[in-house]
Amino acid sequence: MTTFHAISPGTDLPSHARALSRTRDQVIGGSRVVGRPRTLVARSWSRVLEMGLDPDGGNLRSVLPADQVEHRRRESPLSSVVDELHRMVGSAARLSRSLMVVTDADGIVLWRDGATGVRMSADRLGFAEGARWTESAVGTNAIGTALAEAQPVELFAAEHFEQCQLPWYCTAAPIHDPRTGRMLGVVDVSGPALTLHPMVAALVAGAASLVELRLAEHHRARLERLRVASGVRSAGRKGPYLLVDDDGWVAEGTGPPTLDRVAAPAEGRALAVPGMGLCMPERVGEGWLLRPPSAPRRDLVELRLDLSGEPTVEVVGGGSWRSRLTTRHAEILLLMHLVGQEGIGAAALSRVLYGDEEHVVSVRAEISRLRRALGSVLTSRPYRVARGVRLKVATGDAERLEECVFVRRHVCPGVRAMIAARGGA
Repeated sequence: MTTFHAISPGTDLPSHARALSRTRDQVIGGSRVVGRPRTLVARSWSRVLEMGLDPDGGNLRSVLPADQVEHRRRESPLSSVVDELHRMVGSAARLSRSLMVVTDADGIVLWRDGATGVRMSADRLGFAEGARWTESAVGTNAIGTALAEAQPVELFAAEHFEQCQLPWYCTAAPIHDPRTGRMLGVVDVSGPALTLHPMVAALVAGAASLVELRLAEHHRARLERLRVASGVRSAGRKGPYLLVDDDGWVAEGTGPPTLDRVAAPAEGRALAVPGMGLCMPERVGEGWLLRPPSAPRRDLVELRLDLSGEPTVEVVGGGSWRSRLTTRHAEILLLMHLVGQEGIGAAALSRVLYGDEEHVVSVRAEISRLRRALGSVLTSRPYRVARGVRLKVATGDAERLEECVFVRRHVCPGVRAMIAARGGA
């Protein structure tokens, strides 16, 4: 049995449910624990107990109104693949006394499909469209715990926190944007606990993988449509250019060959593009055309990270613009300054920022958001400042980084330790 699977083939489900119930009563009641919950379950119970939730099920359910649910459905990237989930998972749920549920990244139930009787039982549980099914709302459950752990989760019977959920099993897998690693939502199959079969985990994990594959295919198709519709290449443009979509993904171009994404274009705001300088976006069909300025040294972009007050970054190269930064993004740019062209891998960056290697998905999402704001000034594998970009750090009156107010007050211990190891550089 893996940490994902709650049971193994041949597990006596009634006996296992009784054993888990005794363990749950001991842990929640604070008595001596004879059996031990799985590590993943123990972590979730610990989080939920710290939140002060009621294990007897007195936690209020909040349900969004229908118009807000419909709005979230329209805005969700999963709307383009939900029909396939209905065919693949929903049909199986209807035949097996179970329920398929798809949520967004906030844990809001957007779509359900399955057997009528189980849907009615879910309604009585508050497991309905518009309900928020996170750990903070309803305790340990596969959807909320998958969101918290950023990994697939299967829970059986008394591995749930709320008493009212003990008659259920639930098997959930997060769905990530294949381009950025950003969490998009969760697909889940739930049903009566004593009907759980080991194959449910394979079905759910396979469905999540298929959805991510389909999302990648849809993205490639959108870029191809943009290439065809724009006619940029056939226009015979001279000099380097990039054709990008509204999110900054490169559809085609004759510019730097290593770029797959730049910052999201906006009318009237120049973008920093390594190897091309600051480019003024020009609307072309449903995309944007980026071309370098005629000014000299267009191959050099300078980032000026200012930590003398509220962190900001100024981008200079054929023009300039300034933007505020979140504390996390300022930390990441500071780290890029420290590691130089040696760079740093995703696991190592997770250790520095979070103290462990369990937050690689979060690291990738933060890097993606930073690149969306600033452009392709950072490269991956390893993460480092792109060639053609020069990064400078200003600390105000502080002579050394470790004396800077921002570093002392806001920077995580891992970054401070790296600064100290490099002599306060």
